Amino acid sequence: MQSPLFAYNDQQTQERWSLQNKQMLRVAVDGHEDLLARKGTMVAYQGLVEFDAEYQSRSRGRARARTGEGLSLMRCHGQGTVYLANLAQHVHVMEVDHEGLTVDSSYVLAMDSSLHHEVIAVDSLYGISGSGKYQLNITGRGKVALMTSGAPLMMQVTPDRYVNCDADAIVAWSTALRVQMQAQTHSSGIWRRRGNTGEGWELSFMGSGYALVQPSELLPPQNAQIGSGAAAQFGMGQQGSRGQNRGNVWN
Repeated sequence: MQSPLFAYNDQQTQERWSLQNKQMLRVAVDGHEDLLARKGTMVAYQGLVEFDAEYQSRSRGRARARTGEGLSLMRCHGQGTVYLANLAQHVHVMEVDHEGLTVDSSYVLAMDSSLHHEVIAVDSLYGISGSGKYQLNITGRGKVALMTSGAPLMMQVTPDRYVNCDADAIVAWSTALRVQMQAQTHSSGIWRRRGNTGEGWELSFMGSGYALVQPSELLPPQNAQIGSGAAAQFGMGQQGSRGQNRGNVWN
């Protein structure tokens, strides 16, 4: 049998964490440390590997019910190699150290079982829940695999150069950074988008560290006059864009 497909064979490596390609993660499970992976992301495995649902404590369950933020994980253990992927998104492996990593749980593919994660709140000038309001804080020492829609941008934040990111495009940042959530608006009505620019909620980062941004964001609701009246004009209600673009910062 011959085919160009054979160029995509298994990539041999001695590393525990490696990329099979840009969109698939390869992790060696050696029996010493378990792997925590997002439920349903295993696409293949070799060896004697078992998959169990990860126990969720009451505190994590309550935090997830209250904030909507959290991870549904499975524990991979045994001896072998596990291949993980999710919707053909780009996969990136990061080393977590004493600085910690704050990330939107939607972008977490897998992590070492030695890492600790908990839900934290991001300050909002208006106290309104939206994209970026609650995030996942990962601490300890180990590796975590993140996913992005396309090749991301890693922006360095310094005391003399702060960074602003769209709340729908930010993926992760250094936990040590000071973060503030705010709405880009020129009026007292914060529900109104900033003119016709399409920009709404943003996160401002200050201090020393890094912010990871992906080249994708959810569709903004402004100017989506699906229905009629003020609700449609400002993206609210079932006839407005809020009722059409489920999952964005306006819900």
